[in-house]
Amino acid sequence: MPISIGSRFDRYEIFSLLGAGGMGEVYLAHDSRLDRKVALKILPPLYTNDQDRVRRFEKEAKAVSALNHPNIITIFEVGQAVTEAGASHFIATEYIEGQTLRKRMRKERLSLAEAVEITIQIAGALDAAHTAGILHRDIKPENIM
Repeated sequence: MPISIGSRFDRYEIFSLLGAGGMGEVYLAHDSRLDRKVALKILPPLYTNDQDRVRRFEKEAKAVSALNHPNIITIFEVGQAVTEAGASHFIATEYIEGQTLRKRMRKERLSLAEAVEITIQIAGALDAAHTAGILHRDIKPENIM
């Protein structure tokens, strides 16, 4: 169930819903402690008792946090917060301004030079992940900024 815009989730103020997927919702939020925008990925409370999902969620956070690459988001915090709906696990990451590759491609066709540059950046990020033993299983234009 989506969190209300303007509400608080732990120390984060929710600004807007950025997207949703199998592992939960992602929100644009403000980190009141560090005074910065973050992308807040929240595992819904209904999955809190599903140990397999919680383990996958935490494994994703640990894997990404082990990477240091300019084309891979930085994880700031992994935690659990208690809300009115129950306990929820979350991952706070850097927020990347801009649009997804999907939105960009819907606006206009990429030039060959743009497509090659984007492909090089994606390949570099995937190489860094694969070198660290991490396999990204959800490469799609919605996950590329």
